[in-house]
Amino acid sequence: MDALVPVQSAGQRLPVRLVSASLHRCIGSVSIRRLVSGFAMDTRISSRAPSQFTIRSQQSDLKESLGVATSSDLRIKEWEVDMYQNELAISQGIRIRRKPPSKAPLGYSGPFELRLLNGQVADSPSNILEEITWFKDQEVSRMKELNPIEALKKAVENAPPTKDFVGALRTAHQRTGFPGLIAEVKKASPSRGILKENFDPVEIAQAYERGGAACLSVLTDQKYFKGGFEKLEAIRSAGVKCPLLCKEFVVDPWQIYYARTKGADAVLLIAAILTDLEITYLLKLSKKLGLAALVEVHDEREMGRVLGIEGIELVGINNRSLETFKVDISNTKKLLEGEHGRQIREKDMIVVGESGLFTPDDIAYVQAAGVKAVLVGESIVKQNDPEKGIAGLFGKNISQT
Repeated sequence: MDALVPVQSAGQRLPVRLVSASLHRCIGSVSIRRLVSGFAMDTRISSRAPSQFTIRSQQSDLKESLGVATSSDLRIKEWEVDMYQNELAISQGIRIRRKPPSKAPLGYSGPFELRLLNGQVADSPSNILEEITWFKDQEVSRMKELNPIEALKKAVENAPPTKDFVGALRTAHQRTGFPGLIAEVKKASPSRGILKENFDPVEIAQAYERGGAACLSVLTDQKYFKGGFEKLEAIRSAGVKCPLLCKEFVVDPWQIYYARTKGADAVLLIAAILTDLEITYLLKLSKKLGLAALVEVHDEREMGRVLGIEGIELVGINNRSLETFKVDISNTKKLLEGEHGRQIREKDMIVVGESGLFTPDDIAYVQAAGVKAVLVGESIVKQNDPEKGIAGLFGKNISQT
């Protein structure tokens, strides 16, 4: 009989089939390093249920820990924990699947079932964010082989100190009376295509800085946004003083280390694709590396989740729908009303308005709703003169000159 481990999550106890009784008799109580989508945590597996859920290991780690386990056992255990990751995400209202669905390995017998869509297994992405997330998981796996985590850790030890991203936004807000501007260096997007043909990221970043931007956001996704980590590195190396946000789709802690080695001062964490535990872990890791973390939400449920996580200073409200990609800036006001707004004020969080901001009226609207910073890309990057684009966005020159 298989051992079922009850796991406490989001007010539920989810049964997770971890180790069969026969396998447990072979290995006894062992420490297994497991990894769900790269999030490592050590826990002791025994016949008693652990107080925290276990994390899936890379296969090499599992082989070392289990010893006698067959390759079939390992495939089953890895698949089970992948499925547990899906169950946990579903319990927290996360609609974006991290990986394409896969059938259970031969010989599996357990409680997990594939998530169904209209009675069938949905083996294609349901929206663009899910497509990006699936591709990112594969991309990161390849990049990890070229840049091992141990090498990144050594590089981080020798990296210069980070700049104060949160402090820069607060200072800009106090200096100008407007929300602090995070100006985005972005060549393209899936919804709008190429935004600027003659795209020089360093030149644009320098113009943003002259125009009064408090911080910069640099797209590092190449396939969908025509960005890249080399652009982030080039901007930092060019002597730009603004703190830099690495605008990446983070699905693995490895990306946090990599961003740090390329000159990032902050990273983006998207609640729509990360569980509460993952956000908590990545927040702690970011802080350890000296990075700020902008945690992005799209709806009320995500906002409620994020407000229940300790240590968050920056909350981004994306006004773009994940399903339709339509933009509605009233989403910012809706998410900052009532109890959510009260908690944000009480915790002195900085709320960043994102997407759909093109005019001084738009800026005034989200500022009245409670934002202290805005992240803007399209409306200024498309301008021939980004400095004038910033002045036009705010209705006045916000530079210090």
